[in-house]
Amino acid sequence: MIRIVRTRTLNALRTSLTEAQTTASAAREEAVQHQWASELATDSAIRAEAALEKLQTAALQRAVDVARFEGELETLRAQSLLDTEDRQALRMLLRTTRKQSTRADRVYVLFRVGELHSVHATPEAAESAAEAEGAPRSGWTAHTPGAALPPACEVLWRVQPLPLGGAQ
Repeated sequence: MIRIVRTRTLNALRTSLTEAQTTASAAREEAVQHQWASELATDSAIRAEAALEKLQTAALQRAVDVARFEGELETLRAQSLLDTEDRQALRMLLRTTRKQSTRADRVYVLFRVGELHSVHATPEAAESAAEAEGAPRSGWTAHTPGAALPPACEVLWRVQPLPLGGAQ
């Protein structure tokens, strides 16, 4: 069967075909552009996720650092308080020392059976040291300056004042 087609119809079909090809070509280009935009969006999403993971890791590390620094700060504050207390105690000791800075003109020497046992700033300190070593609490006699000392073998414990050299 042979069919007869008019020229006008043929031209209309050719025009329609050209329009369809142009539309298809434009649709292909648009599809390529959408594909490219989709790939670009996917790449951007992947980069954003990687950046987000890095930021989360960095934030976690910063939180750990902050906790460590807070611990160090607390330790330093405690140390500072101790240092302040130490300085205050040292100032108090220095004031006490300055108040008591009168020069001693003598020391009190503790002898045990005639041998040097220890040296003390006060006679009471010498007697306390002797008592700590077992000397009786009573029976202490003071030595009269200028009087003769009893022999050392006769006296178990003796406190004797001695002038300091260079004291005026």
